[in-house]
Amino acid sequence: MDTQRAFLAVILSLAILFGYQYFFMPETQYQEQQVAVVDQGGQVEGQAELTAAPVPVSVSQVLPPANPNRTGKEIVVETNLYRAVIAEDGGGFKSFSLKAYREEMVENSGDKELIPAQDLPQLPLFFSWGPEPAQAPEMVYQANKDQLQLASGKGQLILSSRLESGIEIHRIMTFSADDYLIDLVVKVVNNSEHQIHGAPFLAMVNTPLSFDIRNQFLFQGPAYFADDLLVEVDVDDLEGASQTKSGKIDWLAYEDTYFMTAVMPDNPTRQTVTLAAGSGDQVISQLSSPGVTLNPHTEKDYRYSVYFGPKKLDVLQGVGSNLDKIVNFGWFDILAKPMLSLLKFLYGVIPNYGLAIILVTIVIKALFWPIAQKGMKSMKTMQKLQPKMAKLREKYKDDKERLNREMMQLYQTYKVNPVGGCLPMVLQIPVFFALYKVLLQTIELRHAPFMLWITDLSAPDRLFIGIDIPYLGGIPVLTLLMGASMFLQQKMTPTTGDPTQAKVMKFLPVIFTFMFLNFASGLVLYWFVNNLLSIGQQYAVNRSKD
Repeated sequence: MDTQRAFLAVILSLAILFGYQYFFMPETQYQEQQVAVVDQGGQVEGQAELTAAPVPVSVSQVLPPANPNRTGKEIVVETNLYRAVIAEDGGGFKSFSLKAYREEMVENSGDKELIPAQDLPQLPLFFSWGPEPAQAPEMVYQANKDQLQLASGKGQLILSSRLESGIEIHRIMTFSADDYLIDLVVKVVNNSEHQIHGAPFLAMVNTPLSFDIRNQFLFQGPAYFADDLLVEVDVDDLEGASQTKSGKIDWLAYEDTYFMTAVMPDNPTRQTVTLAAGSGDQVISQLSSPGVTLNPHTEKDYRYSVYFGPKKLDVLQGVGSNLDKIVNFGWFDILAKPMLSLLKFLYGVIPNYGLAIILVTIVIKALFWPIAQKGMKSMKTMQKLQPKMAKLREKYKDDKERLNREMMQLYQTYKVNPVGGCLPMVLQIPVFFALYKVLLQTIELRHAPFMLWITDLSAPDRLFIGIDIPYLGGIPVLTLLMGASMFLQQKMTPTTGDPTQAKVMKFLPVIFTFMFLNFASGLVLYWFVNNLLSIGQQYAVNRSKD
């Protein structure tokens, strides 16, 4: 087998992978079949027995008669981590801004807003009992307080409303000062003199959380965890047809590269998720469970956990309910998560993520140094054998079987493996791709500075010189250095002398430089440092007399 040909195949595979992610949005990672669970009347099929709540929730507020013409006010909830605005009209979140994250790098860009649209037909966490949310009557809640500020501990906000049917709905939300997790209990009370049948629907209407160029390479849209499987649904797939899934639903969410809004039912069994496209870029996500019959003067509680915040792996692992599965590195997840842990550990030692990336690159290079050394020596030996191999090809050009025997004899005589040059690279590919995924989507790198002009390791590398360069804006200095290092490494690598392959190889640094222009500078930094280490190792091998 020709080593150079195998080496070329590996490099082209890398180019195809990166090129695909560069030019196209990723497809849904897991595809689920649609399962219809709603009957023609709009009710959820099946009926559950009325059960007592595990922990009683007291609602002492006395409600006035139903008044659909009343205009609700806005309640501000402020903790150490976020500022939320809850509307009495509908009871949903009108705003949710994270204090620890900015919209953009500039100081006056404001806190990161997870509900960027103000013209939603229904606010996130809209709850209805009975018909589906689209058919539900408009509800105006009455809050038990005008605002809630938490510097420590927990605080509770209760919103209550009464329908003309005699149904009362009480939303009890418990907030924590230093936690993104919100406990939501919805108490449905039948104060009428007759039985009422209904089912709970908790809906979210979302729009893209950001329009960052980084979201071109990673998933943004609705997701849920059903029957121990992560499902991410491309918004384009919802055009003209909703999707429904029933079963064990641990959570329902809307996500982008770095942030998410999610709701988790207290009892994940027998839940139903329904996804549909709204107007424009809106996505309507709905979580429901089987209907029940409420006798007169009885009640039922529905319990949920709500998480609006960053996709930070250690935080999500503390939440439970498999919410950490939303941080998904694809096929390389098993390698990527240990690398993320190593990156964060090194950052704890040297509080600069740029330096931490360099150290991770050195650690990985050190682990693969022996097999890379062996591969480089094998390629060097193969280069020395090229004249002898050329003579054999000429001598036995009409006898393929004899040529193969003579070639194998030549390899055995000089103790060289024809695939030895490309095998080390093949072994390193999963590690490279795993780290690539980590550096592309980990929130720790968002707005993390390195040095000089690189102030955001999650953003493309640009040096702005006061002149607006078309398409680029600034000069991609680090990316150009990476391309130059790749070209130098290629020049130092032994070749087989095949002129066609040599011409193709010359274009690879240009192709990679073009593809990396809009990649995160943290990823470019890793690739550049890895190239420098490979150049040093190749130089040592070329200078050796072995």
